[in-house]
Formats: sequence, C-alpha cells, structure tokens
Amino acid sequence: MVFDITQLKKIRKQIGLTQFQFAKEAGISQSMIAKIESGNLDPTYSKVKRIEMALENLTKKHEKTAKEIMNKSIITIKNSEKVSEVIKIMKNKAISQIPVLNKNKIVGMVSELSILSKELNEIKNLTAEEIMNTAPPTIDQNAGIHVIKQLLRFYPLLLIEEKGKLIGVITKADLINNLN
Repeated sequence: MVFDITQLKKIRKQIGLTQFQFAKEAGISQSMIAKIESGNLDPTYSKVKRIEMALENLTKKHEKTAKEIMNKSIITIKNSEKVSEVIKIMKNKAISQIPVLNKNKIVGMVSELSILSKELNEIKNLTAEEIMNTAPPTIDQNAGIHVIKQLLRFYPLLLIEEKGKLIGVITKADLINNLN
C-alpha cells in the first residue's frame, strides 16, 4: 500500500524540514518536491516509494526510545519479602506494581490486583513469591515508542535491561507523559 502523496507537504512540515532538506534525504530534486506538493506533477511509482522510504527513515530518527522514556529509579522486592512489607512500600512510593527479584533476576511482579486476589486474613503471612504474577516483558533500551505503546496495551509495565542488568521501567503513565 502506497501512502497518499497529496499529504507530502503536510507531513514534511510536521517533520520540520524544508523542501531542499527533504529532497536531499529522498535523493530527488527540490524542484520535483515543489511540483509534487503543488499538484503539478504526478510522480512515478518508484519516486513515490523513494519519498515514502525517506519519510519512514526520518520519522524513525525522531521516534523516542525506551532509554528516553524509562524511569531509572527502580523499586524492586525480593521474592521472600512479606506481603505486609510490600504493601507498605507500595503505599510509601505511590506505586501499583513492583517487580520481584530472586538472586538479582526478575521472576515475577506483585500488583494491586495480585494482592487483592487473596483473602484479606491470609495476606500478612504470605510472601511476594506466593502472590506474584508472571514477570512483565523485558525490552531493549533502543525499542521505539510504537513498540512500547503496543506492549503496554497488554502489560502494566515494561522492564528495560542492558547486558542482563535492569536499568529502568516504563509504565503507562511514563508513556503518556512522553507523548508530546
């Protein structure tokens, strides 16, 4: 499917490029860009594909990555942590979920829902391991905002690792704060 060439001027301006800058990126002449934008030229399929590839490359260059969005202050708990302590941490830090570690490896996640799914009178005696859900996905720090958005539709948070070390988390709130 080919994009709508009549939208070229609008898209180019949103990216913040002049006709000359865009033409250079697309590998075609500035006069051709001007003629296409004014509606005086109907470009060949190959020229439209070049323009489309240039737009795709330019928008990827401007796309935020996990490294730019992630929250570096990571709060984790050990799998042996008592749920009563986990609740205190969640209240004090105003968070709704916490990754669970066992020997410095993510093994699961405790959330408000996992706590509330247990009987209230038995919660105090349980450990994080006994109520945790499966671990959220781990992504690379270079993952783009579109990938992050898709994953957050299905998971409450994402973990970012570099060389096996946890370096950040991204929640839905972090993503929303970075949408401008």
